[in-house]
Amino acid sequence: MAKPNRCESCNDITTSSTRDLLNQDLAKQVRTAYDRIEDRGMSACLFGSGGTCCRNCNMGPCQIIDGVESMVGICGATADTVAARNFARTVAGGTSAHTDHAREMVRGFIATAKGETPHEIKDVAKLHDMAQLFEVETEGRDKNEIALELGERALAEFGKQDSSPLTMLKRAPLKQQKIWKEQGVEPRGIDREVVEMMHRTHMGVDQEYHNITKQASRCALADGWGASMLSTELTDIMFGTPVPKRAIIDLGVLREDMVNVTVHGHEPLLAESLCLAAEDEEILALAKKVGAKGINLAGVCCTGNEILMRRGIPVAGSFIQQEMVLATGAVEAMVVDVQCVMQSLAQVVKGKHTDIITTNYRAKMPDGVHIQFDEHDAYNSAKEILTRAVGNFKKRGACYIPKDEKFDVVVGFSHESINYMLGGRFRQSYRPLNDNIINGRIRGVGALVGCEHYKHSDDVHFEIAKELIKNNVLVLATGCAAQALGRRGLMRPEAATEYAGDGLREVCETVGMPPVLHVGSCVDNSRLLIALTAMVKEGGLGDDIADLPAVGSAPLWMSEKAVAIGHYFVASGAHVIFQDLPINGAKKFSEYLLKDIKEEFGACWGVQSTPQDIAKAMIAAIDEKREALGINKKKERVLMDMAMRRDLEAGKGVTGAGCGG
Repeated sequence: MAKPNRCESCNDITTSSTRDLLNQDLAKQVRTAYDRIEDRGMSACLFGSGGTCCRNCNMGPCQIIDGVESMVGICGATADTVAARNFARTVAGGTSAHTDHAREMVRGFIATAKGETPHEIKDVAKLHDMAQLFEVETEGRDKNEIALELGERALAEFGKQDSSPLTMLKRAPLKQQKIWKEQGVEPRGIDREVVEMMHRTHMGVDQEYHNITKQASRCALADGWGASMLSTELTDIMFGTPVPKRAIIDLGVLREDMVNVTVHGHEPLLAESLCLAAEDEEILALAKKVGAKGINLAGVCCTGNEILMRRGIPVAGSFIQQEMVLATGAVEAMVVDVQCVMQSLAQVVKGKHTDIITTNYRAKMPDGVHIQFDEHDAYNSAKEILTRAVGNFKKRGACYIPKDEKFDVVVGFSHESINYMLGGRFRQSYRPLNDNIINGRIRGVGALVGCEHYKHSDDVHFEIAKELIKNNVLVLATGCAAQALGRRGLMRPEAATEYAGDGLREVCETVGMPPVLHVGSCVDNSRLLIALTAMVKEGGLGDDIADLPAVGSAPLWMSEKAVAIGHYFVASGAHVIFQDLPINGAKKFSEYLLKDIKEEFGACWGVQSTPQDIAKAMIAAIDEKREALGINKKKERVLMDMAMRRDLEAGKGVTGAGCGG
């Protein structure tokens, strides 16, 4: 029996393609996350939501009520201890996900340097930059020889056992490095910090919430300045650093006349191999033999962001759309690796022609088809996967692809491409950005990152971003948040004219960029750390990340990775605002994260309940930084004469002058 029109009862779906699809008889037969939420009919546990439910030993579970003597844990653990442990374990879980991802990328990088994959070292300039950081000799050496030594040194970062800090901490502002050293949170081996975090939160180990959070900070920094940054940089070297390009996203990128293969997950080694194999003459011949015009590869979730950024491959859907992509009935295979892949996918396609193909030994699924991806034989692994997908094409039954639901986006805004875009080939610099922040055309920088969420309206990111850019805040976006903003048209240069305030619009129109920049996948938040550091080094906006008029938010966070990301930004000096955190059941610990931790790192967490409140809080945080820097008042434009130019060349500087002055 067909289901009722679910869009009448679900006001949270604003994406027109999703509403359109869910109203089709074909999709009404599919149970989605929206149905499961409605069917649960129960509110969230207050103890769990407040962070005060402890399951770390078998004497419980213990439900803690702050301030009630009889409602501590059986072991005596207080609400602050339990909430801190739960928060820290969330950080460790998120860090472990990015770490395992990064380790696979490093191993693939080493295999590529050895000539064991179909890939190659593409960005030689970045290879040399990273080699210098890791003290790898480059003079007179082949790029693969350099890459091999760099990869081996990078791999050693995961298992380091001595007390020397991670290599890439040296990229941070000097003042920030000093803060980390003074606070005792310099991360050592990446894996070591995750293991120590899990040990400290075991029953009967660390019982003091400040001390627990200190290790959470060290663990999170091992993610942001270690695992995630390694993954992003080595992926760029191997597959090419993204540059701006136009692309399309949403369900309408599927094709009725082609074999549709969607790749979902997070590790681009698989996706890049599929991109190569999809152009193989043998695979194309097979596709034509079954009546298809070719292979239509499309992304889902963060793997989609990776190939979107580098290749312009279209993205069919984000995290909350993964079931909808399959509900079209037009997909021959969804190929998945790790993270954010819902177990329901195999049930969505049960009895249909579509295969859910798992490819990683860490992540198998009941009713899925497992084809292990072999990084040392990547091309043939990819061909095997595509051959199976091609075989499903003739089995395709009724399908529905939402018409005209393809949205133009401009993507590919890596740190390097932003640098080039602002200053050109010979004068690459963040100077124009800093100058326009100083003179007030750009109020500051806001980052919208992280996940999407079935329990909240899918226009939350749009409402926040719209308010930010109206108030001249340049927005950087990653992960599924970036896709959500792309679906609402904010990643087109034309959006500056439609939505941005006068100052931001002027800058965007001059440079030719959108007011919201797509910076990559969730692991690519490390690009934001590098961009913030570059702004500090450029000068004029303080001497540390904590001084910058910049703030971040993951308003619809779902994954533990988002909390790890949030905390490595806080520990790096950047204020972060979420829509909720499981900490409000512990008064002292909550106050520490939301206020007192600022004394240690120059930044703290914030929690706001609505998109409007989040936007207001982000703007207020930016204005506070502008006030502290003394740039809160708009300066008059000053045209430089020759004397002023000589002063600039002599390093004296001129207030109100320069590229935007």
